[in-house]
Amino acid sequence: MPFGTVAAFWAVSFLFVVTPGADWAYAISAGLRHRTVVPAVAGLLTGHLVATAVVAAGVGAVVAGSPVVLTVLTVVGSAYLVWLGLGMFRNPSVPRAGADYVEGGWARQALKGAGISGLNPKVFLLFLALLPQFTNPDNSWPVAGQIVALGLVHVASCAVIYTGVGAGARVVLRARPTAARTVSRFSGAAMMLIGVVLLIEQVLHWNS
Repeated sequence: MPFGTVAAFWAVSFLFVVTPGADWAYAISAGLRHRTVVPAVAGLLTGHLVATAVVAAGVGAVVAGSPVVLTVLTVVGSAYLVWLGLGMFRNPSVPRAGADYVEGGWARQALKGAGISGLNPKVFLLFLALLPQFTNPDNSWPVAGQIVALGLVHVASCAVIYTGVGAGARVVLRARPTAARTVSRFSGAAMMLIGVVLLIEQVLHWNS
């Protein structure tokens, strides 16, 4: 693929990744609550990889063109975000210097992260709208292969940013329990807000 095309896509993708959202909220929570953010970040990346694969396989266009399927995806994803956000808001992570981290199962952390990114319809629709624009049918690579390659570029950016966000939250807030509680509750509120906004958008779409 032409380097210019990959660079242009990376620039757009990077702006998306550095914009705080549900993924950031979960990375921050994992950084405050667990000894390592690797399982949580791995789960988030898995969700993005699944979205890439769906678009590359052509399933994305079919789903986006089906109002019923898209509505179900939005409702499930929104409810999941609100549920997780409520839990973070009610039980904020409050680490203290010298205290032990909460030891949660790696698989559980990864599964939760995959659900947050994989069930977020905004991620799916963004990929559906963004990835095909940077492909070229005349390229020696098949379109599906180009989409996968660009998706991997996006996932690489996600890996760096989300790991930095989670690890940074742990370093900066570890010895500041009051600030950690505030940030954790803010992250939970942000996750709930994202879920509610997605649901409202879907209701307005159906009523229009």
